[in-house]
Amino acid sequence: MTNSMKLKTNKSALKRFKIGKKKIMHRTVHQNHFNARDTGEETRSKRGYKQLTANDEKDIRTILPYS
Repeated sequence: MTNSMKLKTNKSALKRFKIGKKKIMHRTVHQNHFNARDTGEETRSKRGYKQLTANDEKDIRTILPYS
């Protein structure tokens, strides 16, 4: 029997991140509620996706081995 075990992908992490060839993007935090009190600058900064830091990206790549 060969030792060709496949690694499992963490499915919850896979749903939370967008993975490109060189970047891993995540949704900005604190977007779900209590947004009426935010300033316009805060509201605009919450739009779209942000790039992960290098340390966090290293951790995410380990739990998403085939992405």
